[in-house]
Amino acid sequence: MPAKRVLFVTLVASLACLAPAFAQQTRLPSGFVYLRDIDPTIDQDIRYSGNNNFVGQALPGYDAGECILQTPVAQALKQVQAELAPAGFALKVYDCYRPTRAVQAMRQWANDGRDESPTKRFFPSMSKRTLFAAGYIAPISAHSAGIAVDLTMIRLGNAPRVGARSVQRYGSCAGPIMQRGGGDDSVDMGTGYDCFDLRSHTASPQISDEHRRMRTTLATAMARHGFRNYSREWWHFTYNRVPNRVHRDFPIRPRN
Repeated sequence: MPAKRVLFVTLVASLACLAPAFAQQTRLPSGFVYLRDIDPTIDQDIRYSGNNNFVGQALPGYDAGECILQTPVAQALKQVQAELAPAGFALKVYDCYRPTRAVQAMRQWANDGRDESPTKRFFPSMSKRTLFAAGYIAPISAHSAGIAVDLTMIRLGNAPRVGARSVQRYGSCAGPIMQRGGGDDSVDMGTGYDCFDLRSHTASPQISDEHRRMRTTLATAMARHGFRNYSREWWHFTYNRVPNRVHRDFPIRPRN
């Protein structure tokens, strides 16, 4: 066999051996799925894969803006999506599975001693050193087990909110929706996502009746399908009908 032919065959064989190993690296752990594979109609805006979050940069382990969850959790979200549709709403997820390395990065950020953060808009009336004690950032997160999800609602058939994407600067997350910025086309819940403020408490008395109605609509639909809301964050829900609560640290990679 000519030398070039031998080299070609050897190269092909080597690549064939590498392919299973590569596939194994990108495969999800048993019991986990990409939400897109369960319900591609659920909108996704994974905030910790970019810089529009309270840390101001992508967190470790967020190599892709994809929602990953344990399979029963994703299936339950699909049921919530179906329930909301007749009322003209749909789900939009901000965070799902969260690697433990990302949780550690949040802790380091909160304790770095620099209180004048450029992302102060996410905690307009608090010191970031108090965020752990106040219960807004957890040292151990159910997100790392793939059983928690941060989400909101959008209105079906609505175009993006006029002006929301054109602002040059972000405003307080607790301010009027048109001043918050970020290009978010979600339903107005009274505060933005990841807003560390008393107004983010699900039953806050500081929000309007309409904001309360929207929060109730979301929380009621989620509860009917097994999700429990965290009272200090209207967007945070945990699914407790799964036995596997092991915290993971595998990276979030692009869905192939």
